[in-house]
Amino acid sequence: MERDYRKIRKVVRDGYAKALLQKESCCPSGSCCCGTARAKEVGKKVGYNDSEMNAVPEGANLGFGCGNPVAIASLKEGDIVLDLGSGAGFDAFLSAQRVGKTGRVIGVDMTPEMVVKAKENAKKGNYENVEFRPGEIEKLPVEDNSVDVIISNCVINLSPDKEAVFKEAFRVLRLGGRLMVSDLVLAKDLPKALKESVEAYVGCLAGAVKKDKYMGFIRQAGFKNIKIVSESSYSVDAMFENFEEAQDAIISVKVSAVKK
Repeated sequence: MERDYRKIRKVVRDGYAKALLQKESCCPSGSCCCGTARAKEVGKKVGYNDSEMNAVPEGANLGFGCGNPVAIASLKEGDIVLDLGSGAGFDAFLSAQRVGKTGRVIGVDMTPEMVVKAKENAKKGNYENVEFRPGEIEKLPVEDNSVDVIISNCVINLSPDKEAVFKEAFRVLRLGGRLMVSDLVLAKDLPKALKESVEAYVGCLAGAVKKDKYMGFIRQAGFKNIKIVSESSYSVDAMFENFEEAQDAIISVKVSAVKK
């Protein structure tokens, strides 16, 4: 199983590095949670407004998200925020503006090219309260009980070990800390061909699990007050063979939880 985990991580890492360096989507048709050419269009669809998208350095919004976790995080001055799968820094920079000079934002991403790009964007935007660390979200390079809020945007579905991700999230949050994530889950099983597709995995589809299972991982990690803030069907272009069989299988959810 561990060998499969390593293989999946490499596929995802390589796919996102390619998307960043070649400035093209990691998804075949430039939709789902990827698509740099349509970053602003995707951003509007998933809940970002123009002022948010214009408030970050150029190149920070890659259009890889499926929701706006910052909008539901209720961030306040002085919060320490951790962004799981921070990419080029979009949500991290929006968070930094909310937590102010007394707060801090830590972004973690397993793709080296993304970490480099995020650090360049931070320097370009003079963000002194943001740092980016290389690492896997299943093994966070973050101290125990050290952050107030965890956000994530369409990244946990890419993890081959979601149970470990939520256990790590619980570990690094302080007592009373909040988890606020946007992600994709399944309403029903995907067709076998799509589930086994490498492109569909990198495109945030094949790695998704049933909604009840996803929520169960959060509960098993120890979180309380677990709520689905919102959910909606996630429309994706017919970009994979046999995908028409699964048009109503994908759900976009925003989930909140608390460490008590």
